[in-house]
Amino acid sequence: MGTSTYIEQETIYPIPADRRHGTAYSLFTLWFGANVKILTIVTGALATTAFHLRFLDAAIALVVGNVAGAVFMAAHAAQGPRLGVPQMVQTRGQFGSLGSILVTLIVILMYAGYTASNVTIGGRSIHSEFTAIPAPLAILGVGSLSLAVAISGYDVIHRCARYLSIVAAVTLALCFAWILGVRGLPADFLARGQFSIHDFVGAISVAALWQLSYAPYVSDYSRYLPQDTGAAPAFWGTYAGVVLGSTFPMLLGAMVGVVAEGGDVVGTLAHSLGGLSGLAITVFSITVACCGALDMYGGMLAVITVVQGFRSDWRPGPVARMGFCALIFACGAGMALNAQADFLENYMNFLFLLLYVLVPWTAINLVDYYLVHHGDYDVTSFFRADGGIYGRWNGRALLCYAVGIVVQVPFMSSALYTGPAARELGGADLSWIVGLIVVSPLYYLACRLRRAEPLPGGRVADAV
Repeated sequence: MGTSTYIEQETIYPIPADRRHGTAYSLFTLWFGANVKILTIVTGALATTAFHLRFLDAAIALVVGNVAGAVFMAAHAAQGPRLGVPQMVQTRGQFGSLGSILVTLIVILMYAGYTASNVTIGGRSIHSEFTAIPAPLAILGVGSLSLAVAISGYDVIHRCARYLSIVAAVTLALCFAWILGVRGLPADFLARGQFSIHDFVGAISVAALWQLSYAPYVSDYSRYLPQDTGAAPAFWGTYAGVVLGSTFPMLLGAMVGVVAEGGDVVGTLAHSLGGLSGLAITVFSITVACCGALDMYGGMLAVITVVQGFRSDWRPGPVARMGFCALIFACGAGMALNAQADFLENYMNFLFLLLYVLVPWTAINLVDYYLVHHGDYDVTSFFRADGGIYGRWNGRALLCYAVGIVVQVPFMSSALYTGPAARELGGADLSWIVGLIVVSPLYYLACRLRRAEPLPGGRVADAV
């Protein structure tokens, strides 16, 4: 993006070397700033409201889930500087130019769903704190702010996250200090709730899915970094930011969830913060808008990727980018305005559905990048009508993806379906673990059986 304009000019094509800029530290502030928000707090509260765990058990589950899930999420960060293209474009290297469309369409649904979730919880939070503002108007206000940032593009998103990371961190610290030091907790706080392996694993899965669901985003926001940034700095900048930015708000949510009556997390948080509530709700709602911009921006890139798969000669510019950002906004806002009262239950089911379809994709993508191609791809083939050396369809990847979904079915445990293995395990949902364990070696072995010719002059990817 040129210095003379705040409107990004690039879309899905490789970022030229003379436009590369930034450092791995920008990844820390992006992922920290984008996660200290109301939706993260509400997600953490699921551990004590939906799963009814004691706070200490909930805290352990949330830490384990975030720490484990973020490993796979952050491993995608190296792909941006190395290849200079969005995440879903790089997926063509595994699935083919047309085969990747299936996965990309699922990711578009995810972006629309997260857009709806973010603007719903942000708008309703503002309405609950400032009741003179109607909920629909607050929802549209949060969504419009997200859209403005998304339209501005990559650099503005990073700038907003950098400033918000400071403001949000201070606000989060004030929330903990107020609740623990001023408001205080009930005498029986640590005794409330109960432990069950089903609920404990469920809380781990929610936190892990929170991280895994970011996997399709990651290289979208690292593709402008210089090519020599290195895999390790990109990984650790992303990992530290997303783990810290997610875990502490989730712990706050779990704490509030213990004392929340009727599962009203936002209302209980506002009540617990007293005079500080207006500031906290406003700051966390603004960070929701920042993350909503990530959803719209990533959704825009994914939609353009699908269209370009059928029109290889199309070179989309800023107008197309703005239009598709608006499309994702319209879809998300429409769902948000029609959200039902049982938002939390529907949101949790949405998270688990994402888990089942994203796990096999992230396993295939990471194995292909680090173990099969070692970071060396013919980027020009990503944009050819025939898929170049990767073809239109990669049967091996698609078969492994299908197997990855099927093997999870017996271990699924949700309100929609509980598999036989999950019932034998007391309802614990281990599907995502099974998916990773099965798909990763399966895809690697499938590629070893039909190894592709190495690219001339290719370099080995840096090890994390």
